[in-house]
Amino acid sequence: MTQPVRIPADVDREDTVLANLTARQLLILTVTGTVLYGLWSLTRHTVPLVVFLVVALPVAATATLLALGHRDGLPLDRLALAAVRQHLAPRHRITAPEGVPQPPAWLQARIVGQEPGQPHTPSAAAPQLPAQEVTETGLVDLGTDGLAVLAVCGTVNFALRTPTEQEALISAFGSYLHSLTAPVQILVRAERLDLSGQVAQLRAYAEQLPHPALETAAREHADYLEQLAHEANLLRRQVLLVLREPLRSVSPEDNPSPFTVLTRRTTKPRDIPSSRSLQRSAEARLLRRLTEASELLGPTGIAVSPLDSMRATAVLTTACNPDSLVPPSPAIAAAADVITSPSPYHREEVDPP
Repeated sequence: MTQPVRIPADVDREDTVLANLTARQLLILTVTGTVLYGLWSLTRHTVPLVVFLVVALPVAATATLLALGHRDGLPLDRLALAAVRQHLAPRHRITAPEGVPQPPAWLQARIVGQEPGQPHTPSAAAPQLPAQEVTETGLVDLGTDGLAVLAVCGTVNFALRTPTEQEALISAFGSYLHSLTAPVQILVRAERLDLSGQVAQLRAYAEQLPHPALETAAREHADYLEQLAHEANLLRRQVLLVLREPLRSVSPEDNPSPFTVLTRRTTKPRDIPSSRSLQRSAEARLLRRLTEASELLGPTGIAVSPLDSMRATAVLTTACNPDSLVPPSPAIAAAADVITSPSPYHREEVDPP
């Protein structure tokens, strides 16, 4: 008869090595103590103990705080390292795969606060994005990290349901969570709501209405929407389901036993699959997981709709530049596309010569 096994809830917690301290904490404390002891051994004949303690105690307290302190679930040493990296990183990220060139000399001379003759360090750099490209099928290529797919999910009004219906919704959603075997992200994002299309559509169809009162009501509603867009910051909420799949699935070969390691040399080597076959396998696993998500979330009333390549590109573009004045749309040309005709939304009337 099998016995139940208790699995800890915090599976990401680091293992302790000594005195309930992790290896990282022991390393920080040991290095700090060794350095301070070495400095004391070198200066104990020339520096009084009180003077040395005045310098050493703040250093020891800072190291102890970095090793043992936590904020928002993260160790303070990692937060400090991230702050240093953020301070040294360029402030602006631009699309420049070829690199950011140095500004000309006449422009460097006009930089406020720049020392004469000091080389200017550009504050812009090319972004290092994990997403390499979006395939024609809507999959996001993450390079060596695998593939990902984006899907839009509907929402359910939980507060208006009866207690029995709420328990059924929780049970169905819990069944989906228990079926997960790979990384999943549920992203709730808010973006600016552009009502210019609805306003233009109301004004265009107002003249075609059969009664003057309906035409007046349509124009007044268009004026109300314009006033609402000017006076308020309109946002719309979108729920995205992001499924991620590595190129290689976890198999027993990834964690071989000692007997397998000893006998592997005597066996015939396996054929190493190509990158294309690995990508096709990852695509098949993503499709299967997306179908399972749609089937398990369907009873709750949540519709899962995968995004095509154009809409997935628009979502990624908005995530990289959320405050853009141009609303995200699949009709926007990419950076490498050649525009051969003007946009129907931005036409300028040019007088003939």
